[in-house]
Amino acid sequence: MTRPLAIRVHPDPVLRQACGPVTGDVTGLARAMLDAMYAAPGRGLAAPQVGEAIRLFVMDAHWKDGVPDPRVFVNPAIAWTSPDTGVAEEACLSIPDTPRRIRRPVACRLTFDRPGGRAEVTLDGIAARCALHEMDHLDGVLILDHEVPA
Repeated sequence: MTRPLAIRVHPDPVLRQACGPVTGDVTGLARAMLDAMYAAPGRGLAAPQVGEAIRLFVMDAHWKDGVPDPRVFVNPAIAWTSPDTGVAEEACLSIPDTPRRIRRPVACRLTFDRPGGRAEVTLDGIAARCALHEMDHLDGVLILDHEVPA
């Protein structure tokens, strides 16, 4: 039995690191991250939150409301964000009990690595918000760094 991953908590310095690219097989790490995310229980988890400064995150934006749909993003990049924005409260597993109201684009398009090459996905609503939150983690940005909208 493998030991569950521990989620790092602010002010752990790994949370402020800009992450490097994934260069090897992260299948096992991604599975362990999904297990940790569901157990937390969260909707997303980025590699630096478990002590790995690499460009990897997992998410399942709707599992709390329906059927699980786990997603793994390896070396993700933002290809587009909508000009329309919305404000919503966000929580972070690395900053417990400190939700913040954050303004973000209501839709985004990500590119990412998967077996066979690069892929692209367009997300909206809570899925876009979740993905953009996790993308922030890969650049060392936390919800504490966002200006609170009026």
